[in-house]
Amino acid sequence: MKKVAVIQDMSSFGKCSLTAALPVLSVMGVQACPLPTAILTAQTEYPSFFCEDLTSNMPFFTEEWRKMNEHFDGILTGFVTGEEQINHIFHFLNTFQRQETVVLVDPVMGDQGEGYPMFTGKVLDEMKELVKRANIITPNITECCMLTGLSYEKLHQYTTKEDYVKALEEAARMLAKETNTHVILTGIIPPRQEPSIGNLLVANDEIFFSTQPFNGAGYSGTGDLFSAVVMGSILRGQSIIEGITLAETFLTQAIQETHTEHIPRNAGIHFEKYLKLLI
Repeated sequence: MKKVAVIQDMSSFGKCSLTAALPVLSVMGVQACPLPTAILTAQTEYPSFFCEDLTSNMPFFTEEWRKMNEHFDGILTGFVTGEEQINHIFHFLNTFQRQETVVLVDPVMGDQGEGYPMFTGKVLDEMKELVKRANIITPNITECCMLTGLSYEKLHQYTTKEDYVKALEEAARMLAKETNTHVILTGIIPPRQEPSIGNLLVANDEIFFSTQPFNGAGYSGTGDLFSAVVMGSILRGQSIIEGITLAETFLTQAIQETHTEHIPRNAGIHFEKYLKLLI
């Protein structure tokens, strides 16, 4: 059985990070090995939560797994709290990353044009180096802007889908060239058209852009679920495009039910009964 080290936090409520990635990878026939970076009573957009930071414990996982002579077919990273955690991830990669290891970095740094407070200066520089160690990165539009210097405000001055997507494609091409990775830009909402949301893959000469209907609602854990499906797909021999398409099918159906049931966005997506689509 293929194994993936999943380096993320564990939030008891919110259906994100490890609680999103573990069931997805498991149902796709991949053993998910969690390396928890923090334990939270609920994800951080809840009005109140308790967080136990596990940064200082991360090296113990690396060392114990090294002593066990473990290896990983994939390494998946998501939200980190700062520079020290990124440095621990570098150490983990130095220990376990092999030529054939699939490394997917979701550079969780911000959304809606705003970076999270910790992702400035040195921490942002470290994340720019981390994405260079990946085979695949999955930034959203805000994170693409942070990684490339693309102006979020200028981007949203475009009035047509064609101009908007062209600007994103150029930024993604630059990012793919700088990092030598497959770049998947997620959560693309083109302006002034029938509401839709899409994903754009750019890698070398490969371009793939697809959209799905958009109900205007955003939910906790969507990106974590997407990244896990892409990783699971690749490890069972599918292409990145097949992984993106499967993730979109899975998420579209789960999000539609979540929206119909009027679930609060902080509570995450009702994805459990749609896991069967991933088998």
